[in-house]
Parts: sequence; structure tokens; C-alpha cells
Amino acid sequence: MILNIVILALVTLQRLGELWLSKRNTGRLVAQGAREHSPGHYPLIVGVHTAWLLALWLLAPSRPIIGSWLAIFVAIEIARIWVLTSLGPRWTTRIIVIPDASLVRRGPYRFVNHPNYVVVAAEILVLPLVFRLWQVALLFTLLNAAVLTIRIRAENAALGR
Repeated sequence: MILNIVILALVTLQRLGELWLSKRNTGRLVAQGAREHSPGHYPLIVGVHTAWLLALWLLAPSRPIIGSWLAIFVAIEIARIWVLTSLGPRWTTRIIVIPDASLVRRGPYRFVNHPNYVVVAAEILVLPLVFRLWQVALLFTLLNAAVLTIRIRAENAALGR
């Protein structure tokens, strides 16, 4: 199933590109006096995301695709772009805070405190469903929820919420 491989390759390339962007933005922010908060949980986030992607690469290539779930996933990716462009150079995969900088309140941040995590949770749930892998969707949604509980508490503390 070539479409399956194309979807997985695009998601993998997206994640690798985001890691590059995050590293670049982190370097710029730190050069401006920002600092990282609560880095201890970061390996857990990386582990969950890596295991999720590996599970999909192992299980999804030969699975039938459900078009309606794929359409929902595409909509989620549009929301992801909205989140990234709203934060611009302040978007990272880590908790990097510039002292005394105001919080971003444009784009989806007008409506939700952590829209990036809403998008990520939706991706982790929906992409496996595209391939009829509800067990992968359930397992990684639960693991992601556990990690995000830690992450959101740490980020709220760092942002003074």
C-alpha cells in the first residue's frame, strides 16, 4: 500500500523537520536570555512519540485506510500549522521561557491555553485510526495523556499560570 507509506513518510519528515525547527528556535531564544524549565520529562515525550511512530511503521503499511479518518487527520495538520505559525520563532518542543515576555494570545491561543497539545493528542489518536489500528490509538493516547499531565503542569508553572 503505497499511500500508507507516503502518509507515514510525510508524518516522519514533518516530525524531523519540527525537531530541526525547535532546535533552531531554542538556540535563538536562549541567545535572547530565555531558559529551559523542567527538562527532566522531555525524554518521556520523545519516547512516547518515537514509539508511536515506530508502532505505526511496523503495523500500518499493509492496513486498509479509512478515508474519513484521513480527512480528519489532514484537518488536524492544518490546525498544527496554525499553532506553529501563531507562535512563530517562540515555538519549540521544550519549555523555553523568555523572562518578562508576554504570553502569545493570537491564533488558537486566543481560545485555548495549550492548542499544540490538543493537536498532538488528536494526531496520536487519529492517525492510527486512519489505518484501523484502534489498539495503537488507545495505548498511545493513554501514554500521551500521562506525559502531557506532567508537561502541562510544568509549563503552567514556568509561565506563571
